[in-house]
Amino acid sequence: MATLRAAIIGAAGYTGSELVRLVHRHPELSLAVVAARDNAGKRLDQVVRSTLGVKGVGELVLEAFDPEQARELAKRVDVAFLCLPHAASANAAKALYDAGLRVVDLSADFRLKSREVYEKTYGPHPAPELFEVAVYGLPELHRKELAGARLIAAPGCFPTSSILPLAPLLKAGLVAKDGIIVDSKSGVSGAGRTPGQAYHLPEAAEGIRPYKVAGAHRHTVEIEQELSLAAGDELKVVFTPQLAPMTRGILSIGYARLLPGKTEDDCRAAARDLYRDGLVSVLDQGVLPDTLWVRGSARAHVAYAVDTRVSTVLAMGALDNLAKGASAQAIQALNVAMGWPDAHGLPEIAAFP
Repeated sequence: MATLRAAIIGAAGYTGSELVRLVHRHPELSLAVVAARDNAGKRLDQVVRSTLGVKGVGELVLEAFDPEQARELAKRVDVAFLCLPHAASANAAKALYDAGLRVVDLSADFRLKSREVYEKTYGPHPAPELFEVAVYGLPELHRKELAGARLIAAPGCFPTSSILPLAPLLKAGLVAKDGIIVDSKSGVSGAGRTPGQAYHLPEAAEGIRPYKVAGAHRHTVEIEQELSLAAGDELKVVFTPQLAPMTRGILSIGYARLLPGKTEDDCRAAARDLYRDGLVSVLDQGVLPDTLWVRGSARAHVAYAVDTRVSTVLAMGALDNLAKGASAQAIQALNVAMGWPDAHGLPEIAAFP
Protein backbone atom coordinates (compact mmCIF):
# COMPACT_ATOMS: atom_id res chain seq x y z
CA MET A 1 0.00 0.00 0.00
CA ALA A 2 1.37 3.41 -0.99
CA THR A 3 2.19 5.85 1.78
CA LEU A 4 0.01 8.95 1.87
CA ARG A 5 1.92 12.22 1.74
CA ALA A 6 0.56 14.56 4.41
CA ALA A 7 0.51 18.32 4.85
CA ILE A 8 -0.16 19.99 8.18
CA ILE A 9 -1.41 23.54 7.76
CA GLY A 10 -0.96 25.31 11.08
CA ALA A 11 1.84 23.04 12.24
CA ALA A 12 3.27 25.45 14.81
CA GLY A 13 0.28 25.33 17.19
CA TYR A 14 -0.49 22.72 19.81
CA THR A 15 -2.81 20.57 17.67
CA GLY A 16 -0.46 20.97 14.72
CA SER A 17 2.62 19.93 16.67
CA GLU A 18 0.69 16.98 18.09
CA LEU A 19 -0.15 15.97 14.51
CA VAL A 20 3.55 16.20 13.61
CA ARG A 21 4.28 13.69 16.39
CA LEU A 22 1.50 11.32 15.35
CA VAL A 23 1.99 11.51 11.58
CA HIS A 24 5.70 10.79 12.04
CA ARG A 25 4.97 7.48 13.79
CA HIS A 26 2.15 6.42 11.43
CA PRO A 27 3.20 3.58 9.09
CA GLU A 28 0.99 4.77 6.21
CA LEU A 29 1.68 8.52 6.41
CA SER A 30 4.74 10.59 5.55
CA LEU A 31 5.05 14.22 6.54
CA ALA A 32 5.73 16.11 3.33
CA VAL A 33 4.66 19.70 4.02
CA VAL A 34 4.35 21.85 7.14
CA ALA A 35 2.92 25.35 7.00
CA ALA A 36 2.49 28.15 9.51
CA ARG A 37 1.82 31.73 8.53
CA ASP A 38 3.63 33.56 11.34
CA ASN A 39 6.66 31.26 11.27
CA ALA A 40 7.03 30.78 7.53
CA GLY A 41 10.65 30.36 6.49
CA LYS A 42 11.78 28.84 9.77
CA ARG A 43 12.79 25.23 10.25
CA LEU A 44 10.23 23.20 12.14
CA ASP A 45 12.71 22.36 14.90
CA GLN A 46 13.15 26.10 15.57
CA VAL A 47 9.44 26.41 16.35
CA VAL A 48 8.47 22.95 17.60
CA ARG A 49 11.47 22.00 19.72
CA SER A 50 10.26 18.44 20.24
CA THR A 51 11.38 17.74 16.65
CA LEU A 52 15.04 18.58 17.32
CA GLY A 53 17.26 15.85 15.94
CA VAL A 54 14.41 13.97 14.27
CA LYS A 55 15.68 13.23 10.79
CA GLY A 56 13.31 14.10 8.00
CA VAL A 57 11.07 16.15 10.28
CA GLY A 58 12.93 18.80 12.23
CA GLU A 59 14.66 20.19 9.15
CA LEU A 60 11.39 20.72 7.25
CA VAL A 61 10.87 24.40 6.50
CA LEU A 62 7.55 25.94 7.46
CA GLU A 63 5.78 27.37 4.43
CA ALA A 64 3.24 30.13 4.03
CA PHE A 65 -0.01 28.70 2.68
CA ASP A 66 -2.65 30.55 0.72
CA PRO A 67 -5.83 28.83 -0.58
CA GLU A 68 -4.89 30.04 -4.07
CA GLN A 69 -1.93 27.63 -3.85
CA ALA A 70 -4.19 24.62 -3.30
CA ARG A 71 -3.67 23.06 -6.73
CA GLU A 72 0.10 23.35 -6.43
CA LEU A 73 -0.02 21.75 -2.98
CA ALA A 74 -2.21 18.95 -4.36
CA LYS A 75 0.70 17.92 -6.59
CA ARG A 76 2.89 17.38 -3.52
CA VAL A 77 0.55 15.73 -0.99
CA ASP A 78 -2.44 13.40 -0.75
CA VAL A 79 -4.06 14.54 2.49
CA ALA A 80 -4.12 17.87 4.31
CA PHE A 81 -4.75 18.40 8.01
CA LEU A 82 -6.01 21.90 8.81
CA CYS A 83 -5.24 23.44 12.21
CA LEU A 84 -6.52 26.91 11.43
CA PRO A 85 -8.95 29.42 12.97
CA HIS A 86 -12.64 29.25 12.11
CA ALA A 87 -13.60 30.66 8.68
CA ALA A 88 -9.95 30.70 7.56
CA SER A 89 -10.08 26.92 7.77
CA ALA A 90 -13.22 26.76 5.64
CA ASN A 91 -11.60 28.76 2.83
CA ALA A 92 -8.56 26.50 2.87
CA ALA A 93 -10.67 23.35 3.10
CA LYS A 94 -12.79 24.30 0.10
CA ALA A 95 -9.77 25.09 -2.05
CA LEU A 96 -7.97 21.88 -1.10
CA TYR A 97 -11.10 19.74 -1.48
CA ASP A 98 -11.79 21.24 -4.91
CA ALA A 99 -8.17 20.49 -5.84
CA GLY A 100 -8.85 16.80 -5.20
CA LEU A 101 -7.19 16.38 -1.81
CA ARG A 102 -8.56 14.51 1.15
CA VAL A 103 -9.03 17.09 3.91
CA VAL A 104 -9.21 16.65 7.69
CA ASP A 105 -10.30 19.92 9.30
CA LEU A 106 -9.69 20.39 13.02
CA SER A 107 -11.67 23.65 13.23
CA ALA A 108 -15.42 23.87 13.81
CA ASP A 109 -16.15 25.01 10.27
CA PHE A 110 -17.77 21.77 9.05
CA ARG A 111 -18.90 20.12 12.30
CA LEU A 112 -22.40 21.59 12.30
CA LYS A 113 -24.98 20.41 9.79
CA SER A 114 -27.21 23.48 10.00
CA ARG A 115 -26.02 26.61 8.25
CA GLU A 116 -28.41 28.65 10.38
CA VAL A 117 -26.98 27.26 13.62
CA TYR A 118 -23.41 27.71 12.38
CA GLU A 119 -23.87 31.33 11.37
CA LYS A 120 -25.70 32.15 14.59
CA THR A 121 -22.77 30.67 16.52
CA TYR A 122 -19.72 31.60 14.44
CA GLY A 123 -20.84 34.09 11.80
CA PRO A 124 -21.06 33.82 7.98
CA HIS A 125 -19.71 30.63 6.43
CA PRO A 126 -17.64 30.93 3.23
CA ALA A 127 -18.42 27.44 1.88
CA PRO A 128 -21.80 26.17 3.16
CA GLU A 129 -22.22 23.99 0.06
CA LEU A 130 -19.72 21.57 1.61
CA PHE A 131 -21.88 20.89 4.67
CA GLU A 132 -23.51 18.02 2.79
CA VAL A 133 -20.25 16.22 2.02
CA ALA A 134 -18.44 16.86 5.33
CA VAL A 135 -18.54 13.97 7.80
CA TYR A 136 -18.37 14.46 11.56
CA GLY A 137 -15.17 12.66 12.49
CA LEU A 138 -16.20 10.79 15.63
CA PRO A 139 -15.59 7.22 14.42
CA GLU A 140 -17.41 5.50 17.26
CA LEU A 141 -20.67 7.15 16.13
CA HIS A 142 -20.12 7.88 12.41
CA ARG A 143 -18.18 4.87 11.16
CA LYS A 144 -20.34 4.18 8.09
CA GLU A 145 -20.36 7.79 6.92
CA LEU A 146 -16.59 8.06 7.34
CA ALA A 147 -15.83 5.21 4.96
CA GLY A 148 -14.19 6.86 1.95
CA ALA A 149 -14.87 10.40 3.22
CA ARG A 150 -12.85 13.18 1.57
CA LEU A 151 -13.81 16.01 3.94
CA ILE A 152 -13.66 15.11 7.63
CA ALA A 153 -14.65 17.52 10.40
CA ALA A 154 -12.67 16.46 13.46
CA PRO A 155 -14.82 17.00 16.59
CA GLY A 156 -14.03 19.41 19.38
CA CYS A 157 -12.43 18.24 22.60
CA PHE A 158 -15.25 19.32 24.92
CA PRO A 159 -17.91 17.73 22.68
CA THR A 160 -16.00 14.43 22.38
CA SER A 161 -15.61 14.05 26.14
CA SER A 162 -19.29 14.96 26.65
CA ILE A 163 -20.86 12.99 23.80
CA LEU A 164 -19.06 9.69 24.31
CA PRO A 165 -20.43 8.89 27.81
CA LEU A 166 -23.96 10.23 27.13
CA ALA A 167 -24.67 8.93 23.61
CA PRO A 168 -25.04 5.25 24.60
CA LEU A 169 -27.58 6.13 27.29
CA LEU A 170 -29.70 8.17 24.89
CA LYS A 171 -29.48 5.59 22.11
CA ALA A 172 -30.59 2.84 24.49
CA GLY A 173 -33.40 4.92 26.01
CA LEU A 174 -31.98 4.73 29.53
CA VAL A 175 -32.24 8.40 30.47
CA ALA A 176 -34.62 11.32 30.04
CA LYS A 177 -33.93 13.61 27.10
CA ASP A 178 -34.53 16.77 29.09
CA GLY A 179 -32.60 18.25 31.99
CA ILE A 180 -29.14 17.03 30.92
CA ILE A 181 -26.24 18.96 32.47
CA VAL A 182 -22.62 18.66 31.37
CA ASP A 183 -19.80 19.94 33.57
CA SER A 184 -16.34 19.93 31.93
CA LYS A 185 -12.86 20.79 33.12
CA SER A 186 -10.07 21.31 30.59
CA GLY A 187 -6.34 21.89 30.64
CA VAL A 188 -5.06 25.24 29.42
CA SER A 189 -3.59 23.85 26.18
CA GLY A 190 -7.15 23.83 24.85
CA ALA A 191 -6.86 27.59 24.43
CA GLY A 192 -4.04 27.20 21.91
CA ARG A 193 -0.45 28.39 21.81
CA THR A 194 -1.05 32.12 21.42
CA PRO A 195 -0.18 33.77 24.76
CA GLY A 196 -3.00 35.24 26.83
CA GLN A 197 -3.26 36.57 30.36
CA ALA A 198 -5.79 33.95 31.45
CA TYR A 199 -3.32 31.16 30.56
CA HIS A 200 -0.22 32.82 32.07
CA LEU A 201 1.21 30.50 34.76
CA PRO A 202 0.52 32.79 37.74
CA GLU A 203 -3.05 33.30 36.51
CA ALA A 204 -3.86 29.64 35.82
CA ALA A 205 -1.71 27.43 38.04
CA GLU A 206 -3.46 27.82 41.41
CA GLY A 207 -7.12 28.22 40.53
CA ILE A 208 -10.01 26.76 38.60
CA ARG A 209 -12.58 28.91 36.87
CA PRO A 210 -15.72 28.58 34.75
CA TYR A 211 -16.01 30.59 31.55
CA LYS A 212 -18.52 31.16 28.74
CA VAL A 213 -21.31 29.68 30.86
CA ALA A 214 -25.10 29.51 30.37
CA GLY A 215 -25.01 28.53 26.70
CA ALA A 216 -22.32 31.03 25.72
CA HIS A 217 -19.70 28.43 24.75
CA ARG A 218 -19.69 27.61 21.03
CA HIS A 219 -19.30 23.89 21.63
CA THR A 220 -22.76 23.70 23.22
CA VAL A 221 -24.53 23.45 19.85
CA GLU A 222 -22.09 20.75 18.70
CA ILE A 223 -22.85 18.67 21.79
CA GLU A 224 -26.59 19.17 21.26
CA GLN A 225 -26.38 18.19 17.59
CA GLU A 226 -24.72 14.86 18.28
CA LEU A 227 -26.74 13.96 21.37
CA SER A 228 -29.94 14.79 19.46
CA LEU A 229 -28.88 12.31 16.78
CA ALA A 230 -28.23 9.70 19.46
CA ALA A 231 -31.59 10.35 21.10
CA GLY A 232 -33.54 10.49 17.85
CA ASP A 233 -35.07 13.74 19.03
CA GLU A 234 -33.95 17.34 19.46
CA LEU A 235 -32.61 18.10 22.91
CA LYS A 236 -30.81 20.85 24.77
CA VAL A 237 -28.11 20.65 27.42
CA VAL A 238 -26.65 22.94 30.04
CA PHE A 239 -22.92 23.01 29.38
CA THR A 240 -20.40 24.54 31.79
CA PRO A 241 -16.72 24.59 30.72
CA GLN A 242 -14.04 25.26 33.30
CA LEU A 243 -10.32 25.93 33.07
CA ALA A 244 -8.27 23.57 35.23
CA PRO A 245 -4.64 24.08 36.34
CA MET A 246 -3.11 21.42 34.08
CA THR A 247 -1.65 21.42 30.60
CA ARG A 248 -3.49 18.54 28.91
CA GLY A 249 -6.69 16.66 29.56
CA ILE A 250 -10.45 17.02 29.86
CA LEU A 251 -12.82 15.47 32.37
CA SER A 252 -16.52 15.85 31.59
CA ILE A 253 -19.42 14.66 33.71
CA GLY A 254 -22.89 14.50 32.26
CA TYR A 255 -25.83 14.41 34.68
CA ALA A 256 -29.02 12.80 33.39
CA ARG A 257 -32.21 11.47 34.97
CA LEU A 258 -32.23 7.67 34.90
CA LEU A 259 -35.58 6.30 33.75
CA PRO A 260 -37.56 3.92 36.01
CA GLY A 261 -36.32 0.34 36.01
CA LYS A 262 -32.93 1.23 34.49
CA THR A 263 -29.67 0.57 36.33
CA GLU A 264 -26.00 1.50 36.41
CA ASP A 265 -25.20 -1.90 34.90
CA ASP A 266 -27.51 -1.06 31.99
CA CYS A 267 -25.47 2.09 31.33
CA ARG A 268 -22.18 0.22 31.17
CA ALA A 269 -23.71 -2.51 29.03
CA ALA A 270 -25.09 0.05 26.56
CA ALA A 271 -21.70 1.75 26.28
CA ARG A 272 -19.83 -1.52 25.81
CA ASP A 273 -22.27 -2.54 23.11
CA LEU A 274 -21.94 0.75 21.26
CA TYR A 275 -18.16 0.92 21.63
CA ARG A 276 -17.23 -2.60 20.58
CA ASP A 277 -15.10 -0.94 17.91
CA GLY A 278 -13.09 2.22 18.28
CA LEU A 279 -10.90 3.77 20.92
CA VAL A 280 -13.19 4.04 23.94
CA SER A 281 -12.59 2.09 27.15
CA VAL A 282 -15.64 1.55 29.39
CA LEU A 283 -14.40 1.33 32.97
CA ASP A 284 -15.62 -1.27 35.45
CA GLN A 285 -17.99 -0.49 38.32
CA GLY A 286 -16.35 1.66 40.96
CA VAL A 287 -13.46 2.74 38.72
CA LEU A 288 -13.61 6.49 38.14
CA PRO A 289 -11.72 8.14 35.24
CA ASP A 290 -8.58 10.21 35.63
CA THR A 291 -7.09 12.47 32.94
CA LEU A 292 -3.61 11.13 33.77
CA TRP A 293 -4.70 7.69 32.56
CA VAL A 294 -5.20 9.03 29.01
CA ARG A 295 -2.42 11.63 28.77
CA GLY A 296 -0.85 11.32 25.32
CA SER A 297 -3.19 8.44 24.44
CA ALA A 298 -5.61 8.19 21.53
CA ARG A 299 -8.13 6.48 23.81
CA ALA A 300 -11.02 7.92 25.82
CA HIS A 301 -12.26 6.50 29.12
CA VAL A 302 -15.95 6.53 30.07
CA ALA A 303 -17.50 5.45 33.35
CA TYR A 304 -20.87 5.48 35.09
CA ALA A 305 -22.22 5.89 38.60
CA VAL A 306 -25.82 6.25 39.75
CA ASP A 307 -27.04 8.31 42.66
CA THR A 308 -30.13 6.25 43.47
CA ARG A 309 -31.40 8.85 45.96
CA VAL A 310 -32.21 11.20 43.08
CA SER A 311 -32.31 8.70 40.17
CA THR A 312 -29.41 10.47 38.46
CA VAL A 313 -26.65 8.89 36.42
CA LEU A 314 -23.20 10.47 36.28
CA ALA A 315 -21.82 9.79 32.79
CA MET A 316 -18.09 10.51 32.95
CA GLY A 317 -15.60 10.95 30.13
CA ALA A 318 -11.85 11.57 30.26
CA LEU A 319 -9.49 12.19 27.35
CA ASP A 320 -6.41 14.08 26.29
CA ASN A 321 -7.75 17.23 24.64
CA LEU A 322 -4.86 17.32 22.14
CA ALA A 323 -5.07 13.60 21.32
CA LYS A 324 -8.52 11.93 21.31
CA GLY A 325 -9.91 15.45 21.63
CA ALA A 326 -8.17 16.70 18.48
CA SER A 327 -5.15 15.35 16.59
CA ALA A 328 -5.28 11.63 17.40
CA GLN A 329 -8.99 11.59 16.64
CA ALA A 330 -8.33 13.33 13.33
CA ILE A 331 -5.96 10.51 12.38
CA GLN A 332 -8.36 7.87 13.73
CA ALA A 333 -11.08 9.30 11.46
CA LEU A 334 -8.67 9.25 8.51
CA ASN A 335 -7.81 5.63 9.35
CA VAL A 336 -11.50 4.71 9.15
CA ALA A 337 -11.95 6.67 5.92
CA MET A 338 -9.04 4.72 4.41
CA GLY A 339 -10.24 1.34 5.68
CA TRP A 340 -7.42 0.97 8.20
CA PRO A 341 -7.88 -0.10 11.85
CA ASP A 342 -8.88 2.73 14.19
CA ALA A 343 -5.70 2.51 16.25
CA HIS A 344 -3.37 2.17 13.24
CA GLY A 345 -0.26 4.19 14.06
CA LEU A 346 -1.78 5.71 17.20
CA PRO A 347 -0.61 5.43 20.84
CA GLU A 348 -3.17 3.59 22.98
CA ILE A 349 -1.19 3.59 26.21
CA ALA A 350 -0.85 6.86 28.09
CA ALA A 351 2.45 8.34 29.24
CA PHE A 352 2.66 7.47 32.94
CA PRO A 353 3.36 9.03 35.32
